[in-house]
Amino acid sequence: MKRLGKVSHYAKQGFLILRTDWVPSLNEPVVDKNLTMVGVVKDVFGPVKRPYVAVKPRVKNPGEYVGALLYVDTKRKKTKPNHGKKRRAKGGTGRRPAPRKRG
Repeated sequence: MKRLGKVSHYAKQGFLILRTDWVPSLNEPVVDKNLTMVGVVKDVFGPVKRPYVAVKPRVKNPGEYVGALLYVDTKRKKTKPNHGKKRRAKGGTGRRPAPRKRG
């Protein structure tokens, strides 16, 4: 778990805005001090040395988190879904066989 920063305000667009000292990856889970899932990182903008981070909240009352410290939970990192990709057999060449000739 790594400290992300203190929430400065809740924007009209529905994002919690906070300032941080480092650049988190997009779609990383954001939690509070009690490890309650608050939302995910949706945007990083502003100066490189102290960027702003927009967090898309997944809680009922995100306005309550103004002034609270938030953290990035590295243990809750989501795995990428397979999206119907077939697994290749172990030890195979990984190539498709040549088509058979007809006629």
